[in-house]
Formats: sequence, structure tokens, C-alpha cells
Amino acid sequence: MSYRVRVASVYLLGFFIDLVNMFIASVAYPDIGRRFAASVSQLAWISNGYILGLTLVIPMSSWLARRMGAKRLFMLSLAMFIVSTCGVGASASVAQLITWRWLQGIGGGLLIPVGQTMTWALYQSHERARLSSVVMLVALLAPALSPAIGGMLVESLSWRWVFLLSLPLAIVTLVLAGLWLKPVRPQTSSEPLDLVGLVSGCAALTLILLGLTCVGEAGQPGQGSLMLLAGLITLAGYIRNALKKRHPLINLHLAKEPLLHTAMLIYLFIPGVFTGVSMLTMLYLQNQLGLHASFAGALMLPWSLASFAAISLTGKRFNRWGPRPLFIAGSLIQASGIGMLALTGQTADAMLCVLAFAVMGFGGSLCSSTAQSSAFLHIADRELADASALWNINRQLSFCLGVTLVSLLFSLMAKTGMPAEHAFHLCFVIAACSAVIPVLCALRIANHNVVLMLNKEPK
Repeated sequence: MSYRVRVASVYLLGFFIDLVNMFIASVAYPDIGRRFAASVSQLAWISNGYILGLTLVIPMSSWLARRMGAKRLFMLSLAMFIVSTCGVGASASVAQLITWRWLQGIGGGLLIPVGQTMTWALYQSHERARLSSVVMLVALLAPALSPAIGGMLVESLSWRWVFLLSLPLAIVTLVLAGLWLKPVRPQTSSEPLDLVGLVSGCAALTLILLGLTCVGEAGQPGQGSLMLLAGLITLAGYIRNALKKRHPLINLHLAKEPLLHTAMLIYLFIPGVFTGVSMLTMLYLQNQLGLHASFAGALMLPWSLASFAAISLTGKRFNRWGPRPLFIAGSLIQASGIGMLALTGQTADAMLCVLAFAVMGFGGSLCSSTAQSSAFLHIADRELADASALWNINRQLSFCLGVTLVSLLFSLMAKTGMPAEHAFHLCFVIAACSAVIPVLCALRIANHNVVLMLNKEPK
């Protein structure tokens, strides 16, 4: 086995571990809720804590890798992930569980950017398409397999084993990283860390998410509103500071590029909204309709099959059709799938749920794969690293905000005394209607110019 295959294998294992921990948790929410008498907002933070940890550490990944060396940083991240996974499994309260998930996210958040940088450096440009196909296959396997396996673990053992499932794989990855990766000498001179930007950005994100959560909690709307306002003010200060600095934590000027910011917005409203809808669906199917956790988790299997078809279609038609029709079609198809969930009831057919997830998988992945393909088309090579950091942070934020906003919407409806079934259905309807926003964003794309650029003969 060549060295670059070994490096790629270690990276893909780390990538798989990270994705499993993002998708496997939702199937355990009903069991955790009963065990700790937790609200929907608290359950949302089991995922949000992990995603928040991921998001906060990504901007520091390149800075830390230069000072520590990629191998040392990768192994340290895995060690932190392993320790925090043990903490998650031993948690005795929701607060402990969320705290350990946050630490788990910090460890897992460094695996993707550090591993990706090590791997991509060993492959030439014409070889990266095949590598990307393997990465995409892993990205489909994780959400397809993890909820189904997690559902069986919840039914046969307990919710704790859903999180402990990744522990053996993480230990194997740590051993292989120690044996296979070559040490890289740390750099002694580089630009300083934007500490003010790091602190203010982390504080702003945390305050906004906590504020949104508290707004939906009984008796805490005032406190939540104050936290939300403080977060928005801190965010405004961070943006103003970042735009003035020569070496900011994140180069926000890149967000002005039309295709990049359109792709980022669509990611917020399509994959982001689906993440929140998926969490709510797990609660709805198990708590309201009484379906088994194994069935609820297995719904990601038709989602992944449809997602694979959408990704294949994007790869074949993107250069010919351009991003606009793919974005519009994907948004409307996902909206149709979410709308199907609102048609379920006490006598819901299992096939309707399966069809809904398949439709959401096709529509959502049509949008996400198109967004990935178009985001960096107009970005200069020298700015790709900064644009990639901005893109990955937005991707993580979309998942976090999707879960927070959907759980907030449900909590606000529940506070009005609305029956739970009606609250679930209304949330699905509103989530489906949110597809109007990405459609409007797509209409602004100069699609003809993009198609001409994609099909221009190389000189």
C-alpha cells in the first residue's frame, strides 16, 4: 500500500467517524428524553453541542497544524475525541451529555480539515476527481448506516451505545495514524492568530444559539431575547473587525462573490432545514406514532439511495444545465418530501414515510451537490484555502441553525397549547414553505454566463 493511500485511508476513517456522530444521535432522542425528562430544545443541543464544537475549531485548524504539525494535531484530536466519547457514554444528566458532546465536536472538528489537507497535497489535480468520488461514497454511507444501526442499539441495549459505537473505530484510526503518517515539522513563523476574532466569533455564535433555545423554553423568553440581542451585537462587532484586519480569522470579503454566497444561502435553507426536520421526524414517529427506533433510523437508507442518484445527475448535467435549474428543482423536490410528512397521521403508512425521505434525499442532495460544484467556480487559486474555511463553517452552521430553529418553532407552538400532532404537522408545512427562499436566490444566478464558462474550450 502506497503512502498516499495510507494517508487517504486515515483521513476517510476520520471523516466517517465525524459524520457518524453527526447523524446517529437523532434516533436516540426519544430514549434520552424519557431518561432525563428533557425538552425538545434540550435534545436539540445534543446535536448542536457537537456541531458547535466542530464550527468553533475549524477556523483554527490551519493555524494549529502549522505550529504543531499535521500528524501530531490529527492524533491529538482523535485522543480528545476518544476521551470525550467515553464522557458522553457515562453522562448522568442532559447538561453533562451536552458538555461532553461539545468537547467531542472540538476533537472531531479538526479531523476533516487536517486530514483533507494532508490527503489532497499528495494527489495531483487530475487524480482528485476519483478521490472525491470515494469521499462522496463515505459521505453517503455514514447517514445511511448510522441511524439504522443506532435504532437497533437503542432497542436492544440503550441510548449510550449509540455514542459508544464509534469508539473502537476511533481507537483503530489513532493507531493507524501513529503507524502510517509521517511527522511534519512545525513552522516557526507565520501570521499571528486573530485572537479577538476567535473569541468574539465564538461568543456571538454561542449567544445566538442559546438565545434562540431560551426563547422557546417556558418562562425564559425575556432572557432568551437578551442573549439573542447580545449575540447579534457581538456578531456585528466581529464582522466589522474582520473586514478591517489584514489577517482576519476568516476572510469575509470572499462572501461577496455571487456564486459562493448564493451556494452558502442555499445550504442554510436546504440541508440545514432538513437536519432540523429529520430531528423532529425522529421524535414524531416514535413518540407520536409509536413506531420503532429501528424503523425510524432505517429511513436514512432510502434517503441515501436517492441522494446517490441526485449526486450522479449533478455530475453528468451540471456543466450543461448550470446551477440555476438544479437548485430550483432540488428546492421544490425537497419541499414536496417535507410536505408528505404533514400528511401522516395515526394511521400513517410506513411507505409514505419511506417515500418522503427518498424525495427529500433526492431534492436536498441535488441542491447540496450543485452548491458544492458551483461555490468555488469564481474563486482564485490563492483564495481557495480561505474560501474553503468559510464554506465549511457555513456548512456546519446550517446544520446547527436548522436544528435550533425547527426545535424553537415546535416549542413555541407547544407553548400555545396546540395538540402535539398539529404542532408537528404545522412545523413540517412551514419547513416546506421555506423552500421559496432558495428558489428566489437561484433566480438571481446569471446561469447563461456560468454555462458558457464551464463549456469554454481550454486554451
